[in-house]
Amino acid sequence: MELLGGLTASEFLRDYWQKKPLVIRQAFPGLQSPVSPDELAGLACEEGVESRIVIENDDGKPWQLHNGPFPAERFSQLPEQDWTLLVQGLDHWVPDVADLLEPFRFIPNWRLDDIMASYAPKGGSVGPHYDQYDVFLLQAQGHRRWTFGGHCDHTSPRVEGTPLRILSSWDGEETVTLAPGDMLYLPPGVGHHGVAEDDCITLSIGFRAPTIDDLLTGFSDFLCSQADASDHLPDPDLQVQDNPGTIQPEVIEKLAAVLREKLADKRQLALWFGQYTTAPKNLDIVVPTEEPATVADLAEAIRAGEQLRWNEGSRFAYHELGEETALFVDGEQYLLRGDARPLAPLMCQGARIDMAELATFADDEALLGLLCTLYNQGSIYFE
Repeated sequence: MELLGGLTASEFLRDYWQKKPLVIRQAFPGLQSPVSPDELAGLACEEGVESRIVIENDDGKPWQLHNGPFPAERFSQLPEQDWTLLVQGLDHWVPDVADLLEPFRFIPNWRLDDIMASYAPKGGSVGPHYDQYDVFLLQAQGHRRWTFGGHCDHTSPRVEGTPLRILSSWDGEETVTLAPGDMLYLPPGVGHHGVAEDDCITLSIGFRAPTIDDLLTGFSDFLCSQADASDHLPDPDLQVQDNPGTIQPEVIEKLAAVLREKLADKRQLALWFGQYTTAPKNLDIVVPTEEPATVADLAEAIRAGEQLRWNEGSRFAYHELGEETALFVDGEQYLLRGDARPLAPLMCQGARIDMAELATFADDEALLGLLCTLYNQGSIYFE
């Protein structure tokens, strides 16, 4: 597979990642779309699936956005062309789409957002815009003409009268037409505009980094949930001061010291970050199995060589913490010690777990218990 057009992963990361766009012809040679327009429309009618329709000219209003779920008849009311259906998190619902993520594992699991599908008839588009994340735009069906280039930010002029962030007076620097199997990589902030030349499906494989706001609010909320967070600041050395309204410099120094100490706790930061970056995108994605398994069931299936794989919407990551390894699955943490530690990298390597290696853990009651927990909560299943 020519995922990176002949570049190694290291060369791509060095020369293109977060630096400049890259057009890759036949990144997935002979790709057949793993999903049809009708299946996308069906998913857009489902309660738990995030979907949107964008109409370029909706009763004279530019670029109007409609949020799903949609009634089935909505699709017969759409114009002939110039509209787009977007289905978010397609990898969570379609195993064949989730499999497309495996060649991208040279990017850390914690950076993955999801795969969004965009279906459009001729002329369909979501307008010129930019994203705040890295994206690989993979053509799955039909042809889409992309114009891209130039750095955009919050100061870039926008079209009025639309809820979408459509760029106005933007030209782009390069234009290419992608056929099935072709792919375009775009770093954050690069303006782009894709227009369907025929009935087309584009898969957007998105990699999102947290914002500074996410880090500050998420980690501080996590610290606030710790047992000692409700302790009050002591001041046994209080002195009489000239003016009761003065906030003394040593008070600010003490506050700064407390915050520094809390924020500098790297263990707590790692535990929060692992849970935060693996949390499921919504509650419908990871659902407990209808027939809970026992430890004995798991051991038997593993010895029989049955193939375990991640739930398509599950997220796995791990972090080495000195004497232990923290395994993070779907927003939960599991601390592994001693001989159990190699289980974490094994579980995180890819969506299909290496069963020969997993069999070496099949006699360990505690580890089987952990696998049983992951199975029963719906994070892994047997294919």
